[in-house]
Amino acid sequence: MILYDHPMSGNCLKVRVLLRQLGLEYESVVVDLFAGKTLEPEHLARNPDGRVPVLETDDGAQVAESAAILLFLAEGTPFLPPPGLERALVHQWLFFEQNQLEPGLAVARIMVLLGRDSKYPEVFADRLDKGRRSLATLSRGLADGRPFLAGENYTVADIALHAYTHCGADAGGDPREDALIAAWLDRVEATPGFVNDLAPVTF
Repeated sequence: MILYDHPMSGNCLKVRVLLRQLGLEYESVVVDLFAGKTLEPEHLARNPDGRVPVLETDDGAQVAESAAILLFLAEGTPFLPPPGLERALVHQWLFFEQNQLEPGLAVARIMVLLGRDSKYPEVFADRLDKGRRSLATLSRGLADGRPFLAGENYTVADIALHAYTHCGADAGGDPREDALIAAWLDRVEATPGFVNDLAPVTF
């Protein structure tokens, strides 16, 4: 398999975590999103939306979008429950991550790291507020004592939410200020084979 990847992308981190925890061999091909390489015709042929990650299977099929890749890889493994309520909860958290947490906390983080928070203060304030509200939602989701987001078992939902939650302090939304989230992050990071290799944003 080939993972079209970028070391600074939290979305790519999700897929790398799962590939390692599944023990699957893959080749990482870095596509420099900051240099516009994801918008070149070669990559647009892999993903019409021009983003990473994209997973290419051994038979040449290609899957884009981090959540779709996680679900594809996890099918038939302990990282994705069988059809039913627990799987529905996995989907619930994956949709929440892409629609709420990432557009808030992840966007606020990259604005800070690129120096755009001071250039666009109103946009930054809005994204950070959305990110903090997402952290509050995550905390409420963990308030019933469940160890992981979908219940007793660690799933791709936890991998997906960890990616941009754990580095929220970069944006001014420190997840470890919340005891429930801090404990959940520790549990995720203690799972067998978990490696957080998210590279710092540098130019």
